[in-house]
Amino acid sequence: METEGVFAPETREAVRERYTELEPAAGEIIRTVARAMNFDSEEYDNRVTDDVNEAAQDAMFASLLAVRVGDREEYEHWRESHEGDLVVAGSEGADRAVWHDPDWTGAAVAATFHTERAAAVATLRRQAFGHLYSEVLR
Repeated sequence: METEGVFAPETREAVRERYTELEPAAGEIIRTVARAMNFDSEEYDNRVTDDVNEAAQDAMFASLLAVRVGDREEYEHWRESHEGDLVVAGSEGADRAVWHDPDWTGAAVAATFHTERAAAVATLRRQAFGHLYSEVLR
């Protein structure tokens, strides 16, 4: 089993703090991309809304979450010990899985896969954000 990602907030407050810390970086990324797309100031003002900034911040937060990746046996071993809610995406017959289970929620998300590890990790992180973090941040 491997862990991929850089953080797994341990409390609701840590979730909010980490999310807030990402706001300046998300804004800088948007400004840099807008310059690369040759947005003039009028186009920037019209297109880069608060919703765009929030979407970038959401995506950054989700993309940095620590997730565990393992074979089916490792996943099933973890699953047997997990007592909370679990949302699973993918096929029951897949031979690999990725999961995220922050202790503070009692819930977890998982995605199964055969060969597309990067796609499964990205899917899981979006699901983790939607199922576990978005309500804390809104």
